[in-house]
Amino acid sequence: MVNVVETTDESIFQTYKRYPVVLVRGKGCLVWDDKGREYLDFLAGIAVCNLGHCHPAVVQAAKEQCDKLMHVSNYFYTEPQAALSELIIKNSFADRIFFCNSGAEANEAALKLARKYGQDHSDGKKYEIITMNYSFHGRTFATLTATGQDKFHHGFGPLLPGFKYVPFNDIKALRAAVSDITCAVMLEPIQAEGGVNMPVKGYLKSVRELCDEKGLLLIYDEVQVGLGRTGKLFAYEYAGVAPDIMTLAKAIGGGLPGGAMLAGKTVAETFTTGSHATTFGGNPVVMAAGVATMKVLLEGSVLENCRTMGAYFMEQLEKFKAKYPQFVKEIRGAGLIIGMETTLDGRDIVSRCLEKGLIINFTRDTVLRFLPPLIVEKQHIDRCMQVLDEIFAAL
Repeated sequence: MVNVVETTDESIFQTYKRYPVVLVRGKGCLVWDDKGREYLDFLAGIAVCNLGHCHPAVVQAAKEQCDKLMHVSNYFYTEPQAALSELIIKNSFADRIFFCNSGAEANEAALKLARKYGQDHSDGKKYEIITMNYSFHGRTFATLTATGQDKFHHGFGPLLPGFKYVPFNDIKALRAAVSDITCAVMLEPIQAEGGVNMPVKGYLKSVRELCDEKGLLLIYDEVQVGLGRTGKLFAYEYAGVAPDIMTLAKAIGGGLPGGAMLAGKTVAETFTTGSHATTFGGNPVVMAAGVATMKVLLEGSVLENCRTMGAYFMEQLEKFKAKYPQFVKEIRGAGLIIGMETTLDGRDIVSRCLEKGLIINFTRDTVLRFLPPLIVEKQHIDRCMQVLDEIFAAL
């Protein structure tokens, strides 16, 4: 029998700092390792398993589709792709959707669309895209360049030209950065990887107004915060400010790899036959799982549960902050994407949590990030708080 840890460490590129746990099974908010130990998963595959692990409706849809058709090229029509496009478009600002395989691919498509639109409408003069400090948009060269964090850039220069960075929540800095060659502004409605940074009141509205004034496209990266994570289907709904282009991924396939780039009709028309493509994008199995995922989100009580449990979780964390003021600086988030900024080494706390059967994550070294499935219950949150209390009390 293969030694999973040893084989992985010897044969796979060492691009991940893995924890010494081999996970073999998941159900709902729980996962189990190869020794039979149970873990409460408050990371959900980094906001992928929004409906929990192996949701019955998603599993059934994928199984049935596997028996019928697993892959054909995009030279042909398929029913699952049409069904998912209809569900997403009917419930968003968009008129058109491009399916791909990941968040990086979705953002890559968005950047290409924005540049092509900008150049088509300016005799080739406009190509610059402004993004935010502490943003994260992916690992391809374009999305890596769009990411406003130096630590991800190190060793990969020269980066793609035509990008500029400004502080998040600073509309004056954004206005000052716009130039004659700017074609778009790209941001996350909530900066997830950057530390769960929330937009200040009126910020997204001001960005929208600036883009309209200057003739710029507004791109929202909702790869992590879309599809119910904030308690609404899309995070932009809180501000009531729609973008021109939006990207989705992570939760779109209910656990299977998928992504999407959405746009309004006028912008979408910039892409014509051959402008962009992907072999596996819109795969029938992923699309069938996506249809099942969307139906559960739209027809059930998942979004309401996300809002209710998110409020309860935030309340418990605020009490925790009051109990440990020397360690906890701020609690921030929306729905069930929550960050707790601490004075501690995030990796150490995450490792201690794992030892006690709780899976969480950290960003920017000191921010603990909580991304439980949207079906989480009070008992799960209470268990999480108990683990945190045991760890912080020991400190």
